[in-house]
Amino acid sequence: MKCHPLCKPSLIILNSKIMASPKFKFRLGLFVAGGLALFVIAIFIIGKQRNMFDPVYELRATFFNVSGLQVGNNIRFWGINVGTVENITIINDSTVQVNMSIRKAVQKFIKVDSEVTIGSEGLIGDRLLLISQGGTDAEVAEDGALLSSNEPVETDEIMASLEVSAANTEVITNELAEIMEQVNSGEGTIGKLIRSDDMANSLDQTMENLEKSSKGLEQNMEAAKDNFLLRGYFKKQERSDRKKAREAADRKEKAAKKAAGK
Repeated sequence: MKCHPLCKPSLIILNSKIMASPKFKFRLGLFVAGGLALFVIAIFIIGKQRNMFDPVYELRATFFNVSGLQVGNNIRFWGINVGTVENITIINDSTVQVNMSIRKAVQKFIKVDSEVTIGSEGLIGDRLLLISQGGTDAEVAEDGALLSSNEPVETDEIMASLEVSAANTEVITNELAEIMEQVNSGEGTIGKLIRSDDMANSLDQTMENLEKSSKGLEQNMEAAKDNFLLRGYFKKQERSDRKKAREAADRKEKAAKKAAGK
């Protein structure tokens, strides 16, 4: 339904009255203030992550492969975030240079012999740079210094190493199974020794000899007790054993009485 031409001035007047009302102005002010607050918070968060509000200086490191490192990734020293990756540049076909923006407050702790390693946030997290501690007597790394680096270990290489280890484990397991099968069937040197009747008879004879030796030793000890040269020693030993037994019994009786008294 089309509005009559005479209705348009009245609509304009009505809209101007609504926009001029205090309620509308209050809502508009809240909307504008909320938008500005969100904008300031976003700028503050981004600036803090990029160290825009802290004095910074630059360090450099070169790698053969940055392994997925990106501009803006964190840099850690002693487990603390101290900066971000500022720039990544390909120098030649075998060298990639990484420029690091580091907070000026930690410059005195990073030495010229510190090393830079590419790590990750957990197993599958974002990449980051790790700066190691340098020597206590080493000089402080100045602005623009080039630090030595350690090449990262690729995930593909780790998986390939695990596959090789798994294959070797399977081979060893199969060989052990074959050896045990031969032993159980009496094949091979160990199997023949274990399954041989002669070996079993030899073991039985050895155990019998040990038993006879033990009985002979007991008889010799009994005979030694009757010997007049050793009789005094054995009697003294018996008195000492009886004394220890009485003392143990007395301690046990005292402990029982004490427990009963409680």
